[in-house]
Amino acid sequence: MKRLIASILIMACLWWAQSASAASQPYFYPFVNPYVATVTEMPKAFEVKLPEEVPTKEYTLDVFPEREIPDVFWYEDGLPFSLAYQDHKAPLVFVVAGTGSRYNTPRMVKLQKALYQGGFHVITITSPTHMDFVVNASEGLPGDSLRDAKDLYRVMKLAYEKVKPKIEVSSFALTGYSFGAFNAAFISKLDEEQKQFNFKRVLLINPPVNLYDSVTALDQLMVENIPGGPEKFDLWFRGLLAKLAAVSKEMGNAELSGDFIYNAYKRLPPSEENLAAIIGTAFRMSSANMLFTADVMNGGGYIVPKNAKLNNSTSLTNYALVSYRTRFVDYFNEYLLPYSEKKDPYMNRQALLDRSNLHSIEPYLKSAGKIGLVHNEDDIILMPGEIDYLQGVFGNRARIFPTGGHMGNMFHPDVVRSMIDFLTGKEI
Repeated sequence: MKRLIASILIMACLWWAQSASAASQPYFYPFVNPYVATVTEMPKAFEVKLPEEVPTKEYTLDVFPEREIPDVFWYEDGLPFSLAYQDHKAPLVFVVAGTGSRYNTPRMVKLQKALYQGGFHVITITSPTHMDFVVNASEGLPGDSLRDAKDLYRVMKLAYEKVKPKIEVSSFALTGYSFGAFNAAFISKLDEEQKQFNFKRVLLINPPVNLYDSVTALDQLMVENIPGGPEKFDLWFRGLLAKLAAVSKEMGNAELSGDFIYNAYKRLPPSEENLAAIIGTAFRMSSANMLFTADVMNGGGYIVPKNAKLNNSTSLTNYALVSYRTRFVDYFNEYLLPYSEKKDPYMNRQALLDRSNLHSIEPYLKSAGKIGLVHNEDDIILMPGEIDYLQGVFGNRARIFPTGGHMGNMFHPDVVRSMIDFLTGKEI
């Protein structure tokens, strides 16, 4: 009987997938558990159809020509970005990656293809929380929304100057997902003042409302779900790394990152109780890379000893363990806040917290008709009541889907259609 029911469900799903292109079909997403949705790759039958290849070209920016790169980052040689280009005049959209992600992660590549298919030139930019960006393009410590926006805006201007001879641009747009969407909101406000691009449309995809609260919740997913409790962290984490190293070899020695953990999920199916820990670990791994890199680039004293001389032969194992054990909350309170207070005598903890919150630019977000939102009711990075808050801020410029977790439905046809419709000036 169970097999019969399973067969009927599978046949029903396949039937739905074949007819999903019909405009009358209601939104359907196969995963109702938001944690499963966040991690599990959406079945191909339910995904939007994208081109196999699009015309792209990679460039590298020398953002700070005079900057000396520490020996431990010997492999860093400028900040790369990617351009997908049309063969005719078209709008150009900048895409900011999510937490700890590069410009060319699988999610960014697929989003670039989707936006290219929607008629745009597309420039993809690495997150200011990724080590490449911290080394090559950050002017200070990452994590302060205003400083991150200035750093990204500088990169965007340089990137456009670089590609200008190759493309004809009719207008500019901006988008980003997760933390990249949060960045995009502040970049848009900065552009209102500097008017370099005069963005025609800005789309926020699954942003946090309160960055501090969201990253705290992600951190807790790991802390509260480690088998044996937090005191077993080292043992559990070393075991996880050993398993992931084996999978990395199988997958072609992929970069060990948060994105990699999500991709490895289907090869290392965790038990139900470990799923939240895996999601928290993906975030903690991205955060740890940022913490270590930012500390080294700013002279040390937090993760590594002050003015430590690290090179390509230095063992980083102990520093890695310290980074992985450090919560973003600790970084915020112990490193980012004192740093910010030194830079600005009027800065204090509450002021920095306020800058880590969309509430701080709520009047702008409410009044700027060019800014839209795509989100999910069950997104795990949101706190209770925040979906209602976002709906109230964006009104009819918001498209809220009932399921999808944190970006699990990002390439669902209905979601992609909503993105393209808003960015091209149609109603969401």
